[in-house]
Amino acid sequence: MSEPAETNPTNPTMRRLLTLQVQFALDLCVLVAAFVASYLFRFEFAIPADERRFLVTQLPYVVLLQFVALYLSGVYAFIWRYVGLREARAFVIAIMSAAVPVVILRSVLPDAYHAWRVPLSVAIADAVVAAVGILALRIARRTQWESAQRRLRAVGSALPEARPVLLIGAGEAGVMVAREIERRGDLGLDVRGFVDDDRSKADSRILGIRVVGTTEDLPRLVREMEIDHVVISIAQAPRQQIRRIVAICEAIPVRVQIIPGLFEILQGRVAISRLRNVEIEDLLGREQVELDTSDVRQFLSGRVVMVTGAGGSIGSELARQVAALAPSRLLLVERAEFVLFDIDREIRAAFPGLPVEALVADAGDEPRMRAIFETWHPAVVVHAAAHKHVPLMELNPCEAIKNNVLATQTTAQLAGEFGAEAFVLISTDKAVRPTSVMGASKRVAELVVQDLFREHPGTRFVVVRFGNVMGSTGSVIPIFREQIKKGGPVTVTDPEMVRFFMTIPEASQLVLQAGAMGQGGEIFVLDMGEPVRIVDLANEMIRLSGLVPGEDIEIVFTGVRPGEKLYEELGHDHETLVKTRHPKIFIGDLAPMSPAALEDAVVTLGEAAFAGEDSVVRERLASVTGMAADPKPSARVVV
Repeated sequence: MSEPAETNPTNPTMRRLLTLQVQFALDLCVLVAAFVASYLFRFEFAIPADERRFLVTQLPYVVLLQFVALYLSGVYAFIWRYVGLREARAFVIAIMSAAVPVVILRSVLPDAYHAWRVPLSVAIADAVVAAVGILALRIARRTQWESAQRRLRAVGSALPEARPVLLIGAGEAGVMVAREIERRGDLGLDVRGFVDDDRSKADSRILGIRVVGTTEDLPRLVREMEIDHVVISIAQAPRQQIRRIVAICEAIPVRVQIIPGLFEILQGRVAISRLRNVEIEDLLGREQVELDTSDVRQFLSGRVVMVTGAGGSIGSELARQVAALAPSRLLLVERAEFVLFDIDREIRAAFPGLPVEALVADAGDEPRMRAIFETWHPAVVVHAAAHKHVPLMELNPCEAIKNNVLATQTTAQLAGEFGAEAFVLISTDKAVRPTSVMGASKRVAELVVQDLFREHPGTRFVVVRFGNVMGSTGSVIPIFREQIKKGGPVTVTDPEMVRFFMTIPEASQLVLQAGAMGQGGEIFVLDMGEPVRIVDLANEMIRLSGLVPGEDIEIVFTGVRPGEKLYEELGHDHETLVKTRHPKIFIGDLAPMSPAALEDAVVTLGEAAFAGEDSVVRERLASVTGMAADPKPSARVVV
């Protein structure tokens, strides 16, 4: 017969109980030894007979007090192999707290109870020795466990000889990386030193690892120490700093890696030891967005929130960030079932207590959308559904009108009709002086949303305008990455082509921030930073892949495509961008069209779109937005 689960040592509960019993026994030995040692110190290892009797009398209640203090402080809930400085404080406080009643009894008990009065020097020495002993016991057990784990991993993984590395950054993140590498024997890394530009740290030691120099010393250090690669171990390193370090490493040359972003680590997506190569996003991204979290949380928390286009690059990230802010219900509206399935499954796994509704629907299908509004009555609608690919919309202008204009009008009209608190339209920098069907259609959508605020003043209709986002579907970065992987060539439309870039999480955070700030009728413009030349982007991505532009990978200039601009803008020349309380969000003051003219334009565009009259769509967009009615494609140029 098998042993019952309750008494089986392999049962987790039983193992935990046995571990606690062993820990109690070891702690008892340490506390008893500490008290006896304190008496020995007090009497210089020659305890008089009377004092020995006092020691025997006092020992049980002193140790009992210490045990009670340790238990009440929760130290027996700690997992001993993870004991660190924070847990050490709890041990010290518990032992010192136990010493307080002992000292008080020494002061208040009369001479008749002399046997119960612990000498002051003994009480103090006992507290110190007991705290040190209790901590030393756990540190010894942790050290033994980590050593055993390293040996097991090394044997199990059959790793080659550890590669020598330097850690750039001797701050908290660097210490975490060094500790993790030391703990993990399977990483195959040998940290030879820290590199830090803070010269006050020079020649100091952290975890036994020396700070060997600054980033200026990297060429010499890599050569002298035969370094395999360096690791940027700075949490939230400024992008300029990353670019500078990468440039130094490319010139040496030596391979450079980076730790994951702090956000990924805190979210539990990756471990800090999951080192990766430096990507172009590390060099293009800007500094961390500082959100007014209380403002955004108040905007979304406890409300039914709808995200349209929830399976897209922006829509899915908006859904993640909304879910983290505790809405009462999250409505994911998407017409492509596969991407909807993916984001629905991800949100449910990450936020198991959140009610999520995966709704297959076209935002332009008025009966379906009306049924959704009647059922769920969303308080906040974030409209991310749109056609965004410029060349494709030049070939399919009628579809751009249906999705970007009419679907926006349908969803926004229903939001106002059903009394939603806010409607946020995600627009684009291509709506400014548009040269493409996509940009012009989004400009008309902006005008529609502004006009609906006049019709439904109880709903705050706002527009948020920004440029390209890195890594979104159809964006240039994944296209370049695929072309480099295939051996080239990398195709760039024009050597003078420039674009603004923003990460998807940053854009999504600022969209929600702008939505929380809006009073209604505003066009919010996001600060996109400095524009980037696309050819420079291509060159940098090739170099980050360990290749040489022009030698290993050719760059081919294909000519500007129909509808494209060389330079994107975030505002019109006559727009005055007004500052808001957020440093990266501005308000454009472009005046809307008259309601009658706008209604006539939208009706004409809708009729032409459903009739398949591409030329009429172009002409009407041109009359409303100033877009060229018959754009000529650029000739292909190969350099």
